[in-house]
Amino acid sequence: MGMLSERLKSLASNNKKALVAYIVAGDPEPGVTVPLMHRLVESGVDVIELGVPFSDPEAEGPVIQLAHERALAHNVSLGNCLEMAAEFRQSDKVTPIVLMGYLNPVETMGYENFAAKAARAGVNGTIIVNLPPEEAVDMSAILEANDIEPVYLLAPTTTDERARMICQASKGFVYYVSLKGTTGAGNLDIDDVSEKMDRFKKLSQLPIMVGFGVKDGPGARAVAQLADGAVVGSAIVKLMAEHKGDLKKLNDEVGQFVSELRAAID
Repeated sequence: MGMLSERLKSLASNNKKALVAYIVAGDPEPGVTVPLMHRLVESGVDVIELGVPFSDPEAEGPVIQLAHERALAHNVSLGNCLEMAAEFRQSDKVTPIVLMGYLNPVETMGYENFAAKAARAGVNGTIIVNLPPEEAVDMSAILEANDIEPVYLLAPTTTDERARMICQASKGFVYYVSLKGTTGAGNLDIDDVSEKMDRFKKLSQLPIMVGFGVKDGPGARAVAQLADGAVVGSAIVKLMAEHKGDLKKLNDEVGQFVSELRAAID
């Protein structure tokens, strides 16, 4: 069992819900990322999603697109992301890191090379947005051979038949995208999330996390009551953009916001 699965199993056994936080590696500048990762953990985050900067992040709304642009302005690459993960792992041996991004940089690095380097860096999972499980058999096998758990996505439009396949292909957890749109778009429809959780929990042996649209404490609490945890990204990245000129304030504001999310979920 990988570190990601172990963390989520431990939370479930203690009747706790997961708080998953997303940031883009290198945003607003490379030196921010590792200290902020530690601050996220101190503030109550259970799993870190580390976004890999990419020039065409098609699942992202404007807030996270701009974060990718800020990181790319510093030439932050997939290799740099792995270096950041390794630096974080030097002093934090237990918090799962999930790389979230797009297949293109992984293709460039090569599947086996990527998986080996990611494992050495202490990466525990991947969410490769534009790699559906039907096309990921080879990639998944290589990741799992390196003790990295691939996570796949469910959408509001996913049929039961396909959801069953996605849940079987995923490891660690299944990510439910709560909106028909990009990250940060629209408002959370709790009634719809409730209906989808009723459906998908019958098809999944894994925890289900809900993201895309969780913006504040009440939303995180509502989601956590229905699912196994909440993923918060755009709201954190928006705060980072607002305070990018004052890195201490950035860390403090993000830390305070995440603490409020943690308190709301608990």
